[in-house]
Amino acid sequence: MTVLSVVIPAYNEEHGIADIARRVLEIQRPLREVGVEDLEVLVVDDGSRDGTAHRAEAVPGVRLIRHPRNAGYGAALKTGFFEAKGDLIGFLDADGTYPPEAFPQLCQVAMNGADLVIGSRMSGARSRMPLTRRVGNHFFAGLLSLLGHQRVTDSASGMRVFRRGVLDRLYPLPDGLNLTPVMSVRAIHEGLRTAEVPITYDERIGRSKLSVVRDGSLFLRSIIWTVLSYNPVRILGGLGLVGTGAALAVGLGLLGLRLSGVTSLGGWGIAALFAGAVAGLGGVSLFSLGATFNYLVALLHKRPIRQGLFGRPLFNPPLEHHFGWLGAVGLAAGVLVGGVSLALGVRGWSVDRLWLYLMGSSGMILLGVQLVIFWILLRVLDELSQRESSSDAGTSGAEAREARDGRSA
Repeated sequence: MTVLSVVIPAYNEEHGIADIARRVLEIQRPLREVGVEDLEVLVVDDGSRDGTAHRAEAVPGVRLIRHPRNAGYGAALKTGFFEAKGDLIGFLDADGTYPPEAFPQLCQVAMNGADLVIGSRMSGARSRMPLTRRVGNHFFAGLLSLLGHQRVTDSASGMRVFRRGVLDRLYPLPDGLNLTPVMSVRAIHEGLRTAEVPITYDERIGRSKLSVVRDGSLFLRSIIWTVLSYNPVRILGGLGLVGTGAALAVGLGLLGLRLSGVTSLGGWGIAALFAGAVAGLGGVSLFSLGATFNYLVALLHKRPIRQGLFGRPLFNPPLEHHFGWLGAVGLAAGVLVGGVSLALGVRGWSVDRLWLYLMGSSGMILLGVQLVIFWILLRVLDELSQRESSSDAGTSGAEAREARDGRSA
C-alpha cells in the first residue's frame, strides 16, 4: 500500500496553519485516483510563540510534533521526515502559498519513476511571487543549471515529493531555509531521477520570514559549497580556464607588439603583463586543484557521482592524465627559450629586446613544474581510488571505471 506523508513546518503561522492542513486532508480522493491509498499529515511546530500548535492540533487527522524551541525551517522538515511513515514523503509551507491540490500530480510523477518531484513556481500558469524574489529564483535556478549540467527552473521550491528510499543520498541537509536548494544540488549530483511539475503560487498569509539579502546570500553560498563537495572542477576548473584564456590573450597581444618592433611598454601594457601573469598561473593552479579535488571527492564517496567540467568527458583519457607530458613540454620550452635568451644576452643583446622572452620562459618553467607536481599527485590519488573501488565488493568494474573516468574534463 502506497502512503504519502505530508510534512508541514510551521513557525508562528496561527493564521494559516489550520486552513492549509485541511486543504491537504481534502486531497485524499484525488490521491487514491493516482494510486496513493493513504495520507498522513504531520505538522511540525518549530517552537512557535503564538497559537500555531493549538490550531493545528484542533484539525482532525493532523499529527502534531513540537520543537521546544525554534530550530529552523530545515530542522523542522527533517524532524517530519524522520517521523513520517509513508513510502512517499511530501512537504509544503504553512503560509498558503503552495497548492496542496497539486500533490496528486507530483505523486503520480514519483510513482512513474522519479525519485524527487519538485513543484516549480517559475513555470506555473499563475504566480504571485514578488518581483525581487522572482528575479532571485531565476538567478539561482540558472546558476544550478549551469553548475549541475541539468536544466532546473526552480531550485528553492518548498513543495516537493520524494521517495523515502533516497533520503540517505540527500543527507546531510541544513537546518535553515537553504534546505531546498541544497536538496536540489545533492539530487542532481547523486544522479537521482528529478522531475519538475508546474504549480501555481499565491501570496502568503501573514508576514514573510524571508530576507532577500540575508537568505539570498545564504542560498548562493549553499549552492556553491554543495557543488564544490561533489564536483569541484566545475567551479575551480571553469575559473581556471577563464584565467588561462585571459593569459593567452595577453601573451599573444604582447608577442604581436614585440614582433612589430615595440620594445617598451607604457602603464597599460605593464598592467596587462601583470594581469596576464597572475591570470595564467592562477588559472592553471585552479584547474589543477579542481581536478585533484575531484579525485578526493570521488574517493570519499562510496558510489559514482556526477562529475566533470563539461558534464561528460571530452578527452579519453581525461585531461588531467595529460598533465605529465604537458608539464614536461612546458619545462622544455621554458628552458629552451630562457637558455637562448640568456645566451643572446651574454653576446651583447640589449635587455630591451629580451625581457619579454625571459618573462615568458620563467612563466613556462613555473607552469611546467606545477603541472608535473599535480600529475604526480593525481597518479597517487588514482591508484588509491582504484584500490578503493576494487576492494568494495558492492561496486562493479563498470561502476569503478565510471567513477574514475568522469571526474574532470
